Amino acid sequence: MQQFIGTGVALVTPFNEDKSIDFDGLERLVNYQIDNGVNYLVVLGTTGEPATLTNEEKEAVKQKIIAVNNGRLPLVLGIGGNNTAAVVEEIKNTDLTNFDGILSVSPYYNKPTQEGIYQHFNAVASATTKPIILYNVPGRTSSNMLPSTVIRLANDFENVVAVKEAKGDIVQAMEIIKSAPKDFLVISGDDMIALPMVLAGGAGVISVIGEGLPSEFSSMIQLGLDGKVKEAYELHYKVADSIDLIFEEGNPAGIKSLLQKKGICLDEVRLPLIKASEQLQTRISDFIDHL
Repeated sequence: MQQFIGTGVALVTPFNEDKSIDFDGLERLVNYQIDNGVNYLVVLGTTGEPATLTNEEKEAVKQKIIAVNNGRLPLVLGIGGNNTAAVVEEIKNTDLTNFDGILSVSPYYNKPTQEGIYQHFNAVASATTKPIILYNVPGRTSSNMLPSTVIRLANDFENVVAVKEAKGDIVQAMEIIKSAPKDFLVISGDDMIALPMVLAGGAGVISVIGEGLPSEFSSMIQLGLDGKVKEAYELHYKVADSIDLIFEEGNPAGIKSLLQKKGICLDEVRLPLIKASEQLQTRISDFIDHL
């Protein structure tokens, strides 16, 4: 699964002032990633606000990204939820021809047991031959997929190839790295500890700040993968404040504010999300001015 090593970015969905999809902004965003060293793109992950997109809009976003990317970078599609049958049905009814893998979040709100999480991903992995990247993000799902469950899935299903680990716990990540099958990829879902995870044996990151600062962040991750620790940490500390800034008032409000500063798209989001406050926008703008 070499295509999932390095820096993936979770693409936002740009909106116009009237909240319609800004397809020109989406084109600029995709090209900005490709031109600045990102390794792969994640389409309609939670950062892309799929919960507030219609099925028609999601399809339009997918087709636009496929067309703009034009085979230049691997694509990962977000398909997940807390209704296992519905997730399986969506996988079976989605044309996955242009996608290299699926990112699937652990079921949220229901708070399943570890056995429930295992059986959910049993059904997901059995519904397709495409590579599956598990996504553990307890801060959003209200349940933690334990290392033992991740490792069990990795051993039992050939197409469960990676986990996006976003608990923010380096010890948990190291436990998976230590015990998982040799070729299983542990991908950071937390930008602030992405470099330490890589240096501990992780495969890279699926990043939010990476789409705003793709050159700096992808260079940092590559330096980490190459074992160039000092140079990697110099870049880490250069961008670290921006990570705190973009998540201060929620995602993707913060990263959209940064992307607006960069002239890529507007900072519009859909309710129940709201735009970053003027104070935060000013601080993000000042950070970019001094980077």
